[in-house]
Amino acid sequence: MPRKDQGWVTFQLPEAERQLLEQYCQETLRGKTEVLRELVRTLVPSTAEPETPLTQKKRPTHQKLEIQTLRVSARNMISAKIKRVTLGSINAEILLEIAPGIEIISIITRASSESLELTPGKQAYVVVKSSDVMVAVE
Repeated sequence: MPRKDQGWVTFQLPEAERQLLEQYCQETLRGKTEVLRELVRTLVPSTAEPETPLTQKKRPTHQKLEIQTLRVSARNMISAKIKRVTLGSINAEILLEIAPGIEIISIITRASSESLELTPGKQAYVVVKSSDVMVAVE
């Protein structure tokens, strides 16, 4: 039997929430464990960037950010890291890695890319609504 001290977490969900999680897993071709791990990782600051008094003041916590400033009608938001930005005269091609070896390309206007200050290595979100793939940043 799994135990909490071994890193296992067990909990019950209401039927509607369980179905929602299973539907999301099917749509994204990912397992529940992978989805929940990604969620937990978005709740804590990245360990790749050391916290300084300047970054602590400048960057609100992810949870506050989603509630206060990043409100999007699309329900399919995936955390990603920008791998490449290819600027054209009008559009920009943004290559985003959502998991090791899994990438998505978004074509947005060059002006949007510059306004969002998209650069390789920056954390962003892939926002999928219907057939459009948009990019959001903190």
